[in-house]
Amino acid sequence: MKGSTHRRCYCRDPKTGKPLGKNCPKLSSRKHGSYSIRQELPPREDGTRRSFSRAGYETLKEAQADLDHVRALLGLAESDDPEALARIAHLLETVAAEKAPLPNIESTRRRLSHGLDLISRLTVGEWLDMWLAGKKGRQSAISRDESNIRVHLKPRIGHLRLDRLRVSHLSEMFEAIAEDNVEIAEGNAARRKAFEDLARIPWKGREPRARRKAMKAAIADMEPYRRIVGPATRQRVRSTLRAALNSAIAQQMITFNPAAHVELEAGKRPKALVWTEERVLHWQRTGEKSSSVMVWTPEHTGLFLDHAADDRLYALFHLIAFRGLRRGEACGQKWTDTHLDAGLITVAKQLVVDGWEVYEDDPKTDAGARTIALDADTVEVLRQHRARQDEEREKWGTAWVETGRVFTRENGELLHPANVTRRFIELYEEIGLPPVRLHDLRHGAATLAHAAGADLKDIQEMLGHSSITITADTYTSLLPEADLAIAEAAARLVPRARAVSGIGAREVEPKTEEAEESVPDGTDLSVEKPGPGKASADAPRTPTAPDEESAGRA
Repeated sequence: MKGSTHRRCYCRDPKTGKPLGKNCPKLSSRKHGSYSIRQELPPREDGTRRSFSRAGYETLKEAQADLDHVRALLGLAESDDPEALARIAHLLETVAAEKAPLPNIESTRRRLSHGLDLISRLTVGEWLDMWLAGKKGRQSAISRDESNIRVHLKPRIGHLRLDRLRVSHLSEMFEAIAEDNVEIAEGNAARRKAFEDLARIPWKGREPRARRKAMKAAIADMEPYRRIVGPATRQRVRSTLRAALNSAIAQQMITFNPAAHVELEAGKRPKALVWTEERVLHWQRTGEKSSSVMVWTPEHTGLFLDHAADDRLYALFHLIAFRGLRRGEACGQKWTDTHLDAGLITVAKQLVVDGWEVYEDDPKTDAGARTIALDADTVEVLRQHRARQDEEREKWGTAWVETGRVFTRENGELLHPANVTRRFIELYEEIGLPPVRLHDLRHGAATLAHAAGADLKDIQEMLGHSSITITADTYTSLLPEADLAIAEAAARLVPRARAVSGIGAREVEPKTEEAEESVPDGTDLSVEKPGPGKASADAPRTPTAPDEESAGRA
């Protein structure tokens, strides 16, 4: 197919106004005019001719380079593959019409060999919207993906071409998120400091009132509290993007998934810690928790349950504290799945919060659908709760909303899980207990079961985990009493010839007159003779516990 370069200008005849074209007398100068290229393309399906034309090159070298580029693109198609040649011709025709840059030869070769669209201009943001609209599955998972796309992905990489997304783009995105975390932390600290300063200003007096007014105005101008995007959240953002790009690969829109190759800090599960006296004192002094997941001691749990005994949601808190149900599982529990005579409940449904809307769904995992045994006290608590609910049903009469749930509002309507959490916080704050989340009662149930002798497999089945690793890594913490008992039991396994309390104290036997008379002159009295129960100087010594100084060096 023919192709050529030529030089032309846009000068016009001053008399007629028509372009002079090749007749321009100034074309004899190399600095006048510009170069153009024209390459013949395969004809259209109806037989009409078409070509690739482009002008405005300052030098012949630039024009020739683009002409060679066009010819190289046409050469990507095999001579016996007219369909590929037609696709490349359509690509070049579109590029010429849009005055877009010539596509990369190697990229076009890959797309052509994989059967991908050669003229795709789809952006990452557009594809994420398309992928999310067609996604099926749990509403909670879809909502999480929607949040990741709206908050993180579209604002940062949504403008990029989907087929040009690279690992470097994602690395820059996550580095920018980490930099924003620093600003968020500083802003939160400044806002917290401002509130502390405001609390120290007296209420009375003209000057204090003016200072309080100025301080409130300054706080109003500050950024609101924002959450840090931690390692676990960044992992979830990458997971959303990786799933969307895998779908694009399946639809032959791209050939490479950069989200699968970007390196991120591992999102480790927080380890649950028990609210020991030392940790409670530290929290009271500084307001800091030793872990994001804290567990009450049995004494704390007992204080809370005693205080909440008259609350209408007491049975719900009791069930979570002792049998480890999730909040949504407890709110979604039905009487038809509760068998008090047999001492069993079957977890079959849960209530899920999407924004503020509540809907019913299956348990979080396949293992979440489970049957749990109830202790006698919990059975009695649920019987009393059912009697109270029957009284409320009779009181409301025809206005009662029959949902079949174990735990409901006063009129029988579904409980909103967020309101359950709010009531839980109000109750423990009333008696000054250290803060825990409602979900941490579930951690506490696992810890209590572990301390009572249940193995990890039993706890996994009670909590409904799909993997025993989650149970072992997150949900079991040793109570101080159980930890001390284990330490004492381990120490008793080692036989000792001498009591640890006597180590380091020199034993001095009383001297008798008979012994003094039988000692010959010149005998060294500082050396004891071995006897029954005494170790010889040449015998190996029994290992003893190291003193504090040597233990510190170890």
